[in-house]
Amino acid sequence: MIPVCEPLLTGKELEYVSDCLKTNWISSAGKYIAEFEKGLAAYCGAKYGIATTSGTTALHLALAALGIGKGDEVIIPTFTMAACAFSVIYTGAKPVLVDSEPETWNMDVTRIERKITPRTKAIMPVHIYGHPCDMDPIMDIARKHRLYVVEDAAEAHGATYKGKMVGGIGDVGCFSFYANKIITTGEGGMIVTNDEKLADRARRLKDQAFSRERRFLHTELGFNYRMTNVQAAIGLAQLENIDRLVEMRRKNASIYNRLLKGVPGITPPVEKKWAKNVYWMYSVVIENEFGMSRDDLMAFLRQKGVDTRTFFFPMHVQPAFKNMGLFEGESYPVSEQLAVKGLYLPSGSGLTEQQISTVCEAVKQARKPQGK
Repeated sequence: MIPVCEPLLTGKELEYVSDCLKTNWISSAGKYIAEFEKGLAAYCGAKYGIATTSGTTALHLALAALGIGKGDEVIIPTFTMAACAFSVIYTGAKPVLVDSEPETWNMDVTRIERKITPRTKAIMPVHIYGHPCDMDPIMDIARKHRLYVVEDAAEAHGATYKGKMVGGIGDVGCFSFYANKIITTGEGGMIVTNDEKLADRARRLKDQAFSRERRFLHTELGFNYRMTNVQAAIGLAQLENIDRLVEMRRKNASIYNRLLKGVPGITPPVEKKWAKNVYWMYSVVIENEFGMSRDDLMAFLRQKGVDTRTFFFPMHVQPAFKNMGLFEGESYPVSEQLAVKGLYLPSGSGLTEQQISTVCEAVKQARKPQGK
């Protein structure tokens, strides 16, 4: 089976982890945490990095550090991973949804402003599947309405918007280092920001919000969102190879683009002139001209030894949120179509050209020309 995604650990991961074990620095203190935080922040053009246990906790911690809570609203795309909505709900705030635009599948910036109310406190753009959101108009809207911008860059390590690294454009950026991400720590996440006060507050909150004056005294609710030194050791080794890992993803996408070019009914991912897409997942939309539904294609590919995944289900159709009385009667047609028609093909950095060729040949074999 050709997997959808596998981590590629070809740097100093074993050396750094072995050092942790030999020196007994295996928990939430140790040199690799600070080095990883500093390194990723610098990579994104930010001053401060705060390592966390996951991308989800990075989002929650960022919102909490910004003071977002009960009665507030945060604007997010409906077409995204559920962690975005979860993180807003964890704070007591309400997620407010925006549909996607059909080319990049990111939040439709032309629809953001109409969702702003007196309760809105932040916008959370998500760089879907590795393609940056159109950040300039988002930042303009945020400045106009005095809102925070919390970038979800979990899927977009190394992507750039007009030459700027994503994650370092908004007030705060959040990353995930799950095993399928471009760089990984197994599980883990990080916040990056240029705001010293925000960074300081995030550090305190993620470490149980211990009092500065005396340990084991707490003046507010905190969290245990601490990354371990072992995880950070893996992350630092991955960060040292991030440019290579990004270029491997981009090379794989170029091979896919070449081999699938002209296949009717397949809409490939785009790369806008102002963007550098890192193709976290090589994602395609299966249109009627393909002659087979997305789900039937996935079943066919599985029989051929090719693993795939569907696109995200939009937030407004998620049973968990319906059960909470959220998003009742809301409809977002672009996102709904993406959820029905979209899938991603094997996308790991370590894929070989032969594997990609095998995938593409299987896709072509599956196609049923109209009228047959």
